[in-house]
Amino acid sequence: MRRKVIKNIKYQEINPEDIFLDSANLPGFDEYALEGRIERPMGNTTFTVVKIVLSIIILVLAGKLWMLSGKDGEVYAQISDRNRLEETTIFANRGIILDRNGVTLAENSIKGDDADFAGRIYAPMQGLAHVVGYVKYPKMDSSGIYYDKEYRPRDGVERAYDEILRGKNGEKLVETDVEGSVTSESIVEKPVDGKTLTLSIDAGVTQAMHEAIAALARTSGFVGGAGVIMDVNTGEILALTSYPEYNQNAMTKGVDQQTFDSLIKGGGKPFLDRAVGGLYTPGSIVKPILALAALNEKIISPNKEILSTGSITVPNPYDPDKPSVFGDWKAHGWTAMKEAIAVSSDTYFYSIGGGFGGQKGLGIGLIDKYFKMFMLEEPTGIELLGEETGLIPTPEWKAEKFDGDIWRLGDTYITAIGQYGTQLTPLEAVRFVAAIANKGRVLKPTLLASSTPVAVRTISFRDEDWKVVREGMRESVTYGTSVGLNVPYVAAAGKTGTAELGAGKKYVHSWSVGFFPYDNPRYAWAVIMEKGPSTNTIGATSVMRQVLDWMSIYSPEYFQ
Repeated sequence: MRRKVIKNIKYQEINPEDIFLDSANLPGFDEYALEGRIERPMGNTTFTVVKIVLSIIILVLAGKLWMLSGKDGEVYAQISDRNRLEETTIFANRGIILDRNGVTLAENSIKGDDADFAGRIYAPMQGLAHVVGYVKYPKMDSSGIYYDKEYRPRDGVERAYDEILRGKNGEKLVETDVEGSVTSESIVEKPVDGKTLTLSIDAGVTQAMHEAIAALARTSGFVGGAGVIMDVNTGEILALTSYPEYNQNAMTKGVDQQTFDSLIKGGGKPFLDRAVGGLYTPGSIVKPILALAALNEKIISPNKEILSTGSITVPNPYDPDKPSVFGDWKAHGWTAMKEAIAVSSDTYFYSIGGGFGGQKGLGIGLIDKYFKMFMLEEPTGIELLGEETGLIPTPEWKAEKFDGDIWRLGDTYITAIGQYGTQLTPLEAVRFVAAIANKGRVLKPTLLASSTPVAVRTISFRDEDWKVVREGMRESVTYGTSVGLNVPYVAAAGKTGTAELGAGKKYVHSWSVGFFPYDNPRYAWAVIMEKGPSTNTIGATSVMRQVLDWMSIYSPEYFQ
């Protein structure tokens, strides 16, 4: 019976539409986004085509790999090993440095095939090392790669005006083989050479001054010396030199450590620019400032005479048997202001500085005020490195320096003649002398030609006061302590200074300052001869005389 029932059941084909929902009849399906649709598998034909394409790509890549590494592998390896692409620096030439007359002070050598950059060459002239300076060359490591791609300026205007002189390096791409031979090159950026720098310096005058200083140092036992000549109207430096000095070309090329150590330890201090960085006791060269101060404060008439007997004696209130004696370098007799400047009477300036007898003195407070008025304690602002600033002794300075010791009248006397703790650089000295020459404009010194004058301060005194002091400096030349400068070709006004050193006073600094021409001042000078025997009778005045003689022959235009 069961079998009959089964046989009677009729099986019919099942239609998918009977068991799958119709998406068109259901809400929420987006049939355009294929929602509710049955996924259809990739056909056999499509799959076969994809496999064939992938197989072809793999066969092509495998063939290429075989050609590179197998068939032609050695060839391509050699090509890879034999060629290299590098970015190389094209070094710019530094700018040329000229003096005011177009004389070349620093230039570049011709760059050879075996050099990547030009050498720096300095003029074989004496006296210019500290003004012009020197450079060090770009440096490379042991593999020949430059890790320092610039000239490094070390001193002088080479350093002060490096931005003008350095230029801008270029770049090129160089392809070389394994032996280092260039196979091709291409300039990416052209180098830009540095600009020419024209200085206010006259190289001939500077060398003449340096040679005169060097000769006197060697013959008279001075340790060294320095000199400056400055335009009193513009501040331009005509000459600036220091002795001894270093060799610029040798320093640029490089010296061995032993040679360098000998320069440092030799005692001459060739790397010290004495004109800018040397501090020296000025001695009597500051007396014109004292004279102007006394006239301006009206503590003395320019015609009043003070007796110089060779010394003054000040009673000691604590021990009458031990008075203080302040010597003069000579008994000058009765002297008024102009003559006191001319013959450099210490007695006269003791009296107007600290007061003596019936003569009222300025006192250290006013001395300090007028020294500062002429900026003796402020840097000049010249472009060179290493500038020092002067020092004016005061009660506060002494208390700090000497463990609270009080200021005494004798300290004022000694300060009034430019001794004690007073110190100046030659550049500060020429600046205040220039201010006397131009009647009150304290200028900023500069080493650039055709510079715009910069007056950092203007000092106002009566015309008659300027006249008295300037006439006193002129008389110093006509019959006084600067008589060695009484030459027929130019009228100069001057002042000497002799600063005694140490307790034994065995050594002195010798100074000469002044300006010329007298009637229409154009240039001021300051010369220092450092630490010579006190018995020596020849000093800085003889240096300036030689300079003036040289100028009268080779550069007389400066006297016009």
